[in-house]
Amino acid sequence: MQWYFVASLLTLLTSSQGILTTLSQSNGSYTYDYATVPFLAEIFKLLVSTFFLWKECKSSSPPKITTEWRTVWLYPIPSMIYLIHNNVQFATLTYVDPSTYQIMGNLKIVTTGILFRLFLRRKLSNLQWMAIVLLAVGTTTSQVKGCGEASCDSLFSAPIQGYMLGLLSACLSALAGVYTEYLMKKNNDSLYWQNVQLYTFGAIFNMARLLLDDFRVGFEKGPWWQRLLNGYSTTTWMVVLNLGSTGLLVSWLMKYADNIVKVYSTSMAMLLTMVLSVFLFNFKPTVQLFLGIVICMISLHMYFAPVRMLVDLPTTKTPTDALNEVVVGRAGES
Repeated sequence: MQWYFVASLLTLLTSSQGILTTLSQSNGSYTYDYATVPFLAEIFKLLVSTFFLWKECKSSSPPKITTEWRTVWLYPIPSMIYLIHNNVQFATLTYVDPSTYQIMGNLKIVTTGILFRLFLRRKLSNLQWMAIVLLAVGTTTSQVKGCGEASCDSLFSAPIQGYMLGLLSACLSALAGVYTEYLMKKNNDSLYWQNVQLYTFGAIFNMARLLLDDFRVGFEKGPWWQRLLNGYSTTTWMVVLNLGSTGLLVSWLMKYADNIVKVYSTSMAMLLTMVLSVFLFNFKPTVQLFLGIVICMISLHMYFAPVRMLVDLPTTKTPTDALNEVVVGRAGES
C-alpha cells in the first residue's frame, strides 16, 4: 500500500469528521454524551488491531512482538500528552475566541517541522522548510475573515496568556505526533502489536476521563456506562467509525511514512471541509479561502515534488564543460 493512497484516504475521512459531527446533532445540540465517542473509537481501534494481530500470529511467519516492560511503559506517554493538550485547549479558549484559536492552531504545522528536525534528526531541505511555512500561511489565510467584519481584529486583541497557551497547545500537539512516530519506528515490532498497546492505554485514559466527569458534575445522568450509548443514532456511529478509522490510518502513516505527510493530510482535509461546507451548509466562499487553497497546493507541490521539477537547471554549457569535452575528445583520438 502506497503512502499517498493512505494519505488521500486520511484526508477524505478527516474532512468528513466535522461534517458528520454536525449532522449528528439534533436541533443544534447533541442528544448523546460526546465524551463517549473518543472512548468507543479507541475500543474500535483496539478490536480491529487485535483481530489483525491474531491473524498475523496465525500466519506462517509470526510477527515480532516485544513484551519487555521497558518498552511497553513508553506507550502511555502519548495518551498523557494528549490529555494535557486537551486541558490546555480548554484553558486557551477562556482567553481567546474560537476563530482566533482555530487560526493559532496552525502553529502546530511549524512546530511539528521543528520537533521533527530536533527529536527525530530528520533533515529538511530549504525548499521543504519554505513549503511548511507556506502551508501554515495558506491554512491561516483560508480561515481569516474579511477585514470589514467586526471579528477581524479579535486575533490581535487577546491577552498574552491566550497566545502563550495557544503556542503551548501547538507544541503539545506536535510533540504527541513526533513522539508517536518515534515509538512506531523504534523497533521492528508488528504495527498491530504496537497499535494494541497504544489503544489499550488510550481506552484506559478515555475511561478515566469519563469517570472524572462523573465526579465533577455528579451522577445526575447516571454513571458513564449507563449513558454510553444513550441518544446514539446511525450518524453518531458513523462518527465513531470515522474517528477510529482515522486513528488507524494515522498509525500506519507514523509507521511507514512520517509526521509531515500526516500534517499535509489533515491540513488539506480542513480546506476540503470548508469547500464541502459551501454545498452542504450554505457556507459562503471567500477570496481568502480561494487564496488559501492556492497557497496550500503550491506548498504541497514544493514539499513532495522532485527538485528537478522545481528548479530549472541551465542547459547551456559552461566553459568547464566545454573544456572537459575537448580533453575527452583528444584523449579518444590518441
